[in-house]
Amino acid sequence: MRRFMSVLLMSAVLLSGCVMVPGRPVGVWVPGYWAVGHVWVGGHYHYR
Repeated sequence: MRRFMSVLLMSAVLLSGCVMVPGRPVGVWVPGYWAVGHVWVGGHYHYR
């Protein structure tokens, strides 16, 4: 029954023209900053 429902759902999605794409992990941009000893630490993405 579960397989039938998944096939039914997939066929409905394909027939409707809707394309579902899994999103990539959300990244938060951490800007650069001055660390101890006057060292510049560049910005980077932090993934949660």
